[in-house]
Amino acid sequence: MSQQTILYDKHVQYGAKIVDFAGWQMPINYGSQMEEHKQVRTDAGMFDVSHMVVLDLEGDNVIDFLKKLLANDVSKVTNSAGKALYSCMLNERGGVIDDLIVYYLNDQWFRMVVNAATRDKDIAWISEQAKGFGVTVKEGTTLAMIAVQGPNAIQKALSVLPESCKSIASELKRFVGQPCGDWFVGRTGYTGEDGFEIMLPETEAADLWDQLAQAGVKPIGLGARDTLRLEAGMNLYGTDMDEDTSPLQAGLGWTLAMNDQRDFIGREALQAEKTAGPAMKFVGLVLQAKGVLRGHQKVLVEGIGEGEITSGTFSPSMGVAIAMARVPAQTAELVQIDMRGKLVDAKVVKLPFVRDGQVCVEI
Repeated sequence: MSQQTILYDKHVQYGAKIVDFAGWQMPINYGSQMEEHKQVRTDAGMFDVSHMVVLDLEGDNVIDFLKKLLANDVSKVTNSAGKALYSCMLNERGGVIDDLIVYYLNDQWFRMVVNAATRDKDIAWISEQAKGFGVTVKEGTTLAMIAVQGPNAIQKALSVLPESCKSIASELKRFVGQPCGDWFVGRTGYTGEDGFEIMLPETEAADLWDQLAQAGVKPIGLGARDTLRLEAGMNLYGTDMDEDTSPLQAGLGWTLAMNDQRDFIGREALQAEKTAGPAMKFVGLVLQAKGVLRGHQKVLVEGIGEGEITSGTFSPSMGVAIAMARVPAQTAELVQIDMRGKLVDAKVVKLPFVRDGQVCVEI
C-alpha cells in the first residue's frame, strides 16, 4: 500500500488530485498544472518533497568513504561548511545507482539526500560500501522536507521562517545549506529557479505549509515539478538514466571528477568508455511543428542511426514541445521524431531550455 507524507492531509485540504508516485500518495496538481508551472517561474511555489530520503553519514573516515562512493569529488566542498555537491553514485559497470546531493557539514558529518524510489537499494549499497570505513548511516525518518522555489521564493520564505533560521537562511549562497536547531535550510532545488529546500521536524511541517500559503507561496504538484525540471535540463532518475546508463550517456559528464587518481567505484568502466569514445550523447530537442514529445519516442538521425527521447513535454515557458534525448554521438543540428509513424523535425539544442525564468535556447 502507498505511503503518505506528513503533509498528505494538507494536500487534500488544499484540493490536490492525488496519485501514486514511487510508492507514495502525492499531489499531481491542485487545479491547473499550467498555472502552477507559471507560478514557480514568475513568483513562488512550494512542493512537498518529504518522500525524499535524508541520510546523515558520520565518522572520522567519512571523507575518504565518500571519495570512494561518489563519482564527483567531495574535496571540492570540504573548504567551507554547508557547501553542497551534486553527484552520481555508480556501480562497478559505471551505471548510475542514483543521483544525489550531499552537504559537507564538518569533517565527520555529511548530509545526503537521495531519491525516494531508490531508497532501499541506496541504503543497502551505501551501508555495504561503508564497511571498513567506520561510517554510520542514519536515516532522518522524522524529518519532512518542503521546497520553496521561484524568483520571490526566498523573500516569502524568509518572512515565515523561525527567528532562529532567518539570519542563517538569508546569508546562504546558492548550493549551500546550514542547520539551524532541528531545521536545515539549503539554497537548492529542482526547478531551475532560486529558492530553499527546508528540512524540519514532521510535527512542524503542517504549520509551515499554512504559513507559506498565507505568505503567497502556492502549493505545486508533481506535474508542474516535472515540466519545470525538464525545462531546466535536470535529469529524472529511472527516466533519463539508470543502472545501465553511465553519466557520460546522460549529460552528466560534468559531475565526474577524473583528473586525479582517486579510485571511486565505477571509474575503471568510465575510463574505458571515455577512451573508446561514447557512442551516444545527451541533448535537448525542440519540436519544429505542433505536437507533444514523449518519453520513448524514436529519434532518427539521417545517415547515422537512431536514438530515443528519455523525457518529453510541452513547455509552458516556451510554448513548444521539448525533450531530452539520447542520440548517436555524431548527431548535428536536426533530427526527426517518429510520432505515430509520421516523421517530424526537431532542432538539437544545448541544455538547459530555461533557467532563472529566462529561455536559454533559440526556438
